[in-house]
Amino acid sequence: MATIFTKIINGDIPSYKIAEDENCYAFLDINPLKAGHTLVVPKNETDYLFDLNNESYQHLFSFAKKVAIALKAKVACKRIAVVVLGFEVPHAHIHLIPIDNESEIDFSNPRVKLTKEEMKGIAT
Repeated sequence: MATIFTKIINGDIPSYKIAEDENCYAFLDINPLKAGHTLVVPKNETDYLFDLNNESYQHLFSFAKKVAIALKAKVACKRIAVVVLGFEVPHAHIHLIPIDNESEIDFSNPRVKLTKEEMKGIAT
């Protein structure tokens, strides 16, 4: 059965796409810690990040770097945090989170609520 991320990549579930290439897809988290919280995933459905082959792993992080640079230019923040947990969806993914301090990447923090217009504005 396809993961929710595969359904997003295939267009079966709508998303606020940030970037895409032949191997990766980046989109806004719909339950973000901060405005601009982005998920970067390989199109190849692999559960565990370290199960990716070296080429796919390196490409995923190179793609994430490009997204992070563009995200930092769009969202006011001191840094873009990079977090890999991988428990919530069985599809390797990287969280890119705009932050001003370390406490902002605590996943037990309340999530922010953004309007569709705010999400679209960030995604562009």
